Amino acid sequence: MGVTIYHNPRCSKSRQTLQLLNDKGIEPEIIEYLSTPPNAATLDGFLGKLGMEPRELMRRKEEPYTALNLADESLNRAALIAAMVDNPILIERPIVVNDGKVAIGRPPESVLEIL
Repeated sequence: MGVTIYHNPRCSKSRQTLQLLNDKGIEPEIIEYLSTPPNAATLDGFLGKLGMEPRELMRRKEEPYTALNLADESLNRAALIAAMVDNPILIERPIVVNDGKVAIGRPPESVLEIL
């Protein structure tokens, strides 16, 4: 299984991470996650491998975070993950997956540890 990047071409960090992979001779599978978001089980798996809770993988400055009141501490893990599936703009990017390992490309060089 090869490398996969959950990519947003409008994001500079996502573009830089993709370029870094290309510079290393890696042609990853590119998933534009805004149009093809990961499902809840996939996101939950990413969170487990990253050792993160859902809010740590959320872009909290995006409009849906406030509009959906996702800062509400009474919301459980499943509700927060569902919000990311329904509003993929909330997912921090880019996410790179390689051989069962997951990294967030912020900074882009952080993905090197899973290659």
